[in-house]
Amino acid sequence: MRARHKPWAESYINEHPDVVIQEPERLKGRWAEEFGNEHPIHIEVGTGKGRFITGMAEANPDINYIGIEMFRDIIVTAVQRAEEADKPANLRLLNVNAERLEDIFAPGEIGRVYLNFSDPWPKVRHAKRRLTHDQFLGRYERILPPEGEVHFKTDNRGLFEYSLMNMTDYGMRLADVSLDLHADKPEWNIMTEYEEKFSSKGQPIYRLEAAFRNEGN
Repeated sequence: MRARHKPWAESYINEHPDVVIQEPERLKGRWAEEFGNEHPIHIEVGTGKGRFITGMAEANPDINYIGIEMFRDIIVTAVQRAEEADKPANLRLLNVNAERLEDIFAPGEIGRVYLNFSDPWPKVRHAKRRLTHDQFLGRYERILPPEGEVHFKTDNRGLFEYSLMNMTDYGMRLADVSLDLHADKPEWNIMTEYEEKFSSKGQPIYRLEAAFRNEGN
């Protein structure tokens, strides 16, 4: 995702430490303390401008949400959105690379991972950068509980097919695979900015849920 450079982004983010957590590794294994409750914690990897994660936090007050975005010029818009929503108490943002997930979350600390409209990295030599590559699946598995789930949406058919195959090969169980999510207009679906843009043009949105297998099964 590309964004126009915002020279004011760093200072704006630093002015909102209650929304964007600085040095999040200090909270590894202690995120329940940060939220002040024992509610499940769901994360979105690649949260972009924050429409999805903020909407989820507003719709589900009994779940804690953390949006993760590595690009400062993009996450600053998510911070603004959180501010406009009166900073939901169950929402936090992290301006970090997803490669650091295991430095930030303890094993089993996260209840669910959302991946929405991730960069497809179409060239074969860039496959390891895809958020559904084995290296990332391994990171998700280690911070999720047994049988933890990854929910994935994309407009890119090539990435979707790759993800279906790779998750299956990894040993995950697939469920609710949709080749046209909006055909049935699900009321529970909260759209991202990209999703609204593409679906308004009639482009199909692909979605799946995948669960890691319990080692005992």
